Amino acid sequence: MSREHIKKITENRKARHEFFILDEFEAGMELKGTEVKSLRQGRANLKDSYAKFKDGELWLYQMHISPYPFAYYDNHEPERPRKLLMHRSELKRLYGKIKEKGYALIPLRIYFKDGKAKAALALAQGKRKYDKRRAIKEREVAREMDRAKKNAR
Repeated sequence: MSREHIKKITENRKARHEFFILDEFEAGMELKGTEVKSLRQGRANLKDSYAKFKDGELWLYQMHISPYPFAYYDNHEPERPRKLLMHRSELKRLYGKIKEKGYALIPLRIYFKDGKAKAALALAQGKRKYDKRRAIKEREVAREMDRAKKNAR
């Protein structure tokens, strides 16, 4: 029995508000040493980041990893594109889905799994303004129902 050890680094909390999440995937990340050290300190931000295919490979753009403060030289660029690592069959299947109109790949969270940096990606479709308003209203109604049940006891 091997138990996986997962340490969450950062999460894209706005993603579930901005998009309908259709499917989730896990991808490894190709990183430099100073990027790994910064991630271990929890110094990353997924705001406005996205994944895109380029030359048959999957890349993560706009993810900010702060420079490692103790690096004397050869520190990394904070928002450089980072290659995502997945099996070829998964990449082909994902590429077919992405080509459909209105779908995007967005990172949901970054974490360490058994010492390796991973990204949880979501196949997502953008929400319209009225979808967001409806989701907020449903959440408020559910909250009111819970409050009423609690007060009825």
